[in-house]
Amino acid sequence: MKKWIAWSAICLIWGTTYLAIKIALDTIPPFTMGGLRYTVAGTLLALILRLAGHRLPPAADWRRLAIISFFMLVLGNGGVVWGEQLVPSGLTAVLIATSPFWMVGVDAAVSGGTPLHVRQWIGLATGFAGIVVLVWPEIVQGGAGGRGFIAGVISVQIACAGWAVGSAYTRRHVVAGDVLGSAALQMIFGGVLMLGVGGALGEFPRLSFNPRTTGALAYLTVAGSVVAFAAYSYALRHLDVAIVSLYTYVNPIIAVALGTAVLGEPFNVRMLVAAAIIVGGVVVTKSKG
Repeated sequence: MKKWIAWSAICLIWGTTYLAIKIALDTIPPFTMGGLRYTVAGTLLALILRLAGHRLPPAADWRRLAIISFFMLVLGNGGVVWGEQLVPSGLTAVLIATSPFWMVGVDAAVSGGTPLHVRQWIGLATGFAGIVVLVWPEIVQGGAGGRGFIAGVISVQIACAGWAVGSAYTRRHVVAGDVLGSAALQMIFGGVLMLGVGGALGEFPRLSFNPRTTGALAYLTVAGSVVAFAAYSYALRHLDVAIVSLYTYVNPIIAVALGTAVLGEPFNVRMLVAAAIIVGGVVVTKSKG
C-alpha cells in the first residue's frame, strides 16, 4: 500500500508544481527561484539524513554530482521555469511529456548507446508533429507574442534535453549508492549554480516576495523537492520502473486542469489534439517489441 501512496504523491505533487512555479514567477525571477528552492531543499534533506545517521556521498563524488546538477537542474529545471514565463503552465507540462524522445535520442547518440529502431523513429516523428500542431498558429501569426511563445517552447525543450543528458551521464558514470544523499548534494550544487546564473542575468534587483509567491516557493521547496523526491526514491525501490514512469502521463492532466481552473489559462481543441499526438508519440517510442 505504501508504494502506491508514494506513486500517487509523485503524480499529485509534481503535477501541481507547474501551477506553483507560475504563481511564484509573479515576483521571483526564474533562476533565482530555482536557486532558492534547491539550495534550501538540498540543505534540509542533507540535515534530515545526517540526523538519521546517514553519511553523505564522499568528496570524490562531488564533481560528478555537480555535472549532473548542471544538466538536470540548471538546464532542466531552469529551462522549464524560464519557459513558463511565456508558456501557460498546463502546456509546459504537456511539452515536458516529450522528455522520453530526448531520452532515447541521447541514449542512441552516446557511445555504446542503444540504436533507434523504426518504431522509435515513428514515435519521435509523431511527437514532433504534435509540437508543430501546438505552435503552428504562433509561427503563422508571428509578432512579439508569438515569438515569445516559441522561445518558451524552445526553452522547455532545452530543459528536456538537459534532463536527458544528465540522466544518461548518471547511468554511465555514477555508481548506485545512497540515492537520497546524492539528491541532497545535487540540489545544493544545482541551487548554488542557479543563484550564480540569476545573479549574472541581473535577476536579484527584481526579486520580491508577497504571501502568495512566498507560499508557492515554500511548496516547491518542501513538497516539490524534499517530499516528492523521497516518494520517488521509495517508489523506484518497490515498483517496476515502467509503472513509476506513468507519472509523466498523469502530470500534464493535473497541470492543465489546475492552470485552466485556477489561472484561467486557455486550453482549446487544437491544444488537446496536440497533447494527444505528443502522448501518442511517447507511447510508441517507449513501447517494446
